[in-house]
Amino acid sequence: MKKTTILLFAAMLAGSVSCQKYLDVVPAEYSSADDVYNNINLTEQALARMYNALPDEMTAYYTACTDETYHHWFDNGEAINAYKYNLGSWSTNDNPLGNWSGRYQDIRRANIFIDRIDNVPIPLNRASYYEIWKPRYKAEARFLRAMFYFELFKRYGAVPILTSAKDVNPDNLEDTQVSRNSVDEVVGFITSECDAIADALPPTQEAAQTGRITKGAALSLKARTLLYNASPLFNGNPLYSNIRNKDGKALFSAVYDREKWKKAADAAKAVIDLGTYSLYSPYPNNPVQNYAAQFYTRDYTETILPRIMGNSVTVDANQLPNGAPFKGSGKYTPLQQFIDTYEMKNGYPITAQGSGYNNTGTWSGQLWDGLKFQNVTNISNMYKDRDPRFYASIFFQYTVWRFDAMKRPVRLAWFGSGNGQTDGWATGKSGTNPLGYNVRKFLSPDYDRNANTGTGTRNFPLFRLAEVYLNYAEAMNEYLEAPDQSVYQYINMVRARVSMPALPILADDQTKNGMRKRIQNERRVELAFESHRFWDVRRWLIAKTVDKGEVHTLNARPSAAELAATGLNVTSEAAGVAVFYKPVVIQTRNFEDKHYLMPIPQTEIDKDPNLVQNYGW
Repeated sequence: MKKTTILLFAAMLAGSVSCQKYLDVVPAEYSSADDVYNNINLTEQALARMYNALPDEMTAYYTACTDETYHHWFDNGEAINAYKYNLGSWSTNDNPLGNWSGRYQDIRRANIFIDRIDNVPIPLNRASYYEIWKPRYKAEARFLRAMFYFELFKRYGAVPILTSAKDVNPDNLEDTQVSRNSVDEVVGFITSECDAIADALPPTQEAAQTGRITKGAALSLKARTLLYNASPLFNGNPLYSNIRNKDGKALFSAVYDREKWKKAADAAKAVIDLGTYSLYSPYPNNPVQNYAAQFYTRDYTETILPRIMGNSVTVDANQLPNGAPFKGSGKYTPLQQFIDTYEMKNGYPITAQGSGYNNTGTWSGQLWDGLKFQNVTNISNMYKDRDPRFYASIFFQYTVWRFDAMKRPVRLAWFGSGNGQTDGWATGKSGTNPLGYNVRKFLSPDYDRNANTGTGTRNFPLFRLAEVYLNYAEAMNEYLEAPDQSVYQYINMVRARVSMPALPILADDQTKNGMRKRIQNERRVELAFESHRFWDVRRWLIAKTVDKGEVHTLNARPSAAELAATGLNVTSEAAGVAVFYKPVVIQTRNFEDKHYLMPIPQTEIDKDPNLVQNYGW
């Protein structure tokens, strides 16, 4: 067992495996699938490879493709791809986040595994052991295949369902040409697979097996799939009413079905009722740390399925502020629109009467620096008394990080005429646009980049309980005529973890529409930078509003005239701060109706004329 575990996680920690050949389903040193499926050790490696194909979103750039952040590494390929989504310039032949063929390669591998695992020969002295594990391996592979289909579903909607692996005959290509299954069929396949395997999977895993699929993971995938299917993108969306296969089969339901929300709520409640998971809360007297710690430790109380990550400081190096002594790369700049979504600690949105929000003047007090509370001064009132998750997730002007070691606060405002004095790359390098913030979430206070000591020990939560709570609250709010205690209960549990007051607070919170806004905002804050927002704004059909038009950061690259008008030394920190707290346009984005779903790659349609294209493409 120990050997199996080492093989599994060695493969998972190795990073993404390049998929160059459609039929590449075995390690390179073996010639065929027969080699793999006549040796149980190699079969286990094949399963490990499928685990390695789980979404790897710790360093993904979804956050920069929506209204969370701006990717300011101008000359970096990742940033260039993000700009394609920002500007609406991606296409049927250029969709960096599509991965159509890659996912079908993963599905093929899973199909082969599922078909052959029962007949893999087992040494007689290991028969009793594998009598337990072979059915579990098969259930894990079925989960992984269902997860791969979900990844296709949320991108493309209706996709072909393939449950067997056919070899391609170049003399008879029609035999392998397929049509798209409908959305309801795809959702039905994913959820039925989750139901079928749930009881064959353990409720929890031993420490040595952490990262393997559990019953909770299967039920969480079902719940998320049903939530997406109940959402406006797929539930009665008139845009897709005319998308049909060539035989006339409708691929999207044009009729709204309220009961889909109830199915999603029931599925989320089934995860909750397992009683296996609890919100991570090791520091109940420190709401900032109580939230932050989950993302730089290997949490297994709230996390239902982690993407296992090796010890690494890559995330820290990418996200820490740029200037000495932080020595990071400040990869993402959170947008001012995103900053403004954090409520005041009294639970009021900053735009609500009575919130107490003030965007002028400064305050002094204490802030958590990742290790301890530190005295701070000259903090803008914009950042006073906000939701604790704000302080756990965002670097802002004069906040602190490991202050005893760093010796100074973060400085993101203009300071001096050369790179290196400000922490935001305001001049030089590739960050020549206004900035103003960096991402703090996921960073480990155990790592000191300046001294090059410590490391990051974290996983990425593919499913965690807070999301399931929010899924349930959303589904019940949409199902009911007006929110009741079933809606408030679980969203308030998420809020209580960070000492935010319980809803309802405003009169609108007692209406379906008002509560919808609250839930959507709660997801935006609680699940920030976890690759949910990119998909949420699509399934809610709000991306055309939030991902289109001007987006703003702060004035970290002021004009010479602005600096001179302060009457201060134009290269001084004081001058830079004096003109800093002004929202400025960093990019004008574009989003069209066709962008809600990704296009079937044109190369796939060229190979298979049975595939019809999505709306607008």
